[in-house]
Amino acid sequence: MEKLFARIEELYPEMVELRRYFHQHPELSFQEVHTPKKIAQFLSELGIEVKTEVGGRGVVGYIRGGKPGKTVALRADFDALPIQDEKDVPYKSTVDGVMHACGHDAHTSTLLFVAKVLAEHREELAGTVVLIHQFAEEITPGGAISMIEDGCLNGVDAIFGTHLWSPMPIGTVGYNAGPFMAAADRFELEIIGKGGHGASPHETIDPIAVGTSIVQQLQQIISRRINPLKPAVLTVASFNAGSAFNVIPSAASITGTVRTFDIDVQNQIITEMEMIIATTCESAGATYIFNYTKGYPAVINHPDETALLMKSAKKVVGPEQTINIDPSMGGEDFAYYLQKVPGTFFFTGASNAEKGITYPHHHGKFDIDEQAMLIAAKVLLTVTLDYLQQ
Repeated sequence: MEKLFARIEELYPEMVELRRYFHQHPELSFQEVHTPKKIAQFLSELGIEVKTEVGGRGVVGYIRGGKPGKTVALRADFDALPIQDEKDVPYKSTVDGVMHACGHDAHTSTLLFVAKVLAEHREELAGTVVLIHQFAEEITPGGAISMIEDGCLNGVDAIFGTHLWSPMPIGTVGYNAGPFMAAADRFELEIIGKGGHGASPHETIDPIAVGTSIVQQLQQIISRRINPLKPAVLTVASFNAGSAFNVIPSAASITGTVRTFDIDVQNQIITEMEMIIATTCESAGATYIFNYTKGYPAVINHPDETALLMKSAKKVVGPEQTINIDPSMGGEDFAYYLQKVPGTFFFTGASNAEKGITYPHHHGKFDIDEQAMLIAAKVLLTVTLDYLQQ
């Protein structure tokens, strides 16, 4: 490992340069054209087998070791977000209204240089490393499921992935066996009433009044209907109705998200929501259209692979900086890989208060301490070799 660590440190300036290139040239989910070409070119120049257009826009590389052994997959995502880059840095996004506000540019660069180091030592590898470069993580249905359907996990024995994580400081690694990130669902509700003059509410069916009653009752699902030992979140994120101070509108729209780890809890919440919406609208004489969309399932880490990751991370950042963290209610389509093969997903700390790198993911001033890429690369290298040498 000392030899590999020395090499990845030597390559670190190039890793930063490539990350900044991706940061300056972001592409939205399902619109990635140049990014996968850049990835495929990089991998091809390493002299390894490369498959393009996997599941649509994905790229998969194969490093086949000189000795027989198991097959381990490593995954990185490469799509950006529809957010204006507000940072004052030389590598600011050159695409108006689009930026890498979640670290996918760094995920990609990290995995590409992990591939470079492993490819340089392929004859010493006992097994195969599959490099999964995934498109469209940010928008459901996401790229993972179609890449899996197209065979990216064929023959894979285990998979590992990391997310550079702004809530954690540089130099830390966060892991958790079992539930790690939540199922992320969305809902849309349109309440159809009868509009009229604000001075004559008795002649209307007020969708705002109906909507506010529904919102209040929805909040009681988590606090009064769900087992408090089962984590869940129900958030109403938007409520839109009307445009004039003296007019009761004919309709109101409500949107929001539900986050769960347990499928039974997820289904119970859907049932409770439907009951509340139907009875409230009926009692007021209103009608409604309710759409509930299940997003990515929960990320459930496998215990053996998580235990291995923990041991590997301690070799890189030390035991005190390798932290068993609480699950996050954020969503990730890495969940689909873990439904097919054993593996684990972990966080690599990427914030640095001393450098002013503290903004959250999906913020216009989001950035990372780029040293986090070096830590992530070392952990991925270590867990890969530890797994293949078991």
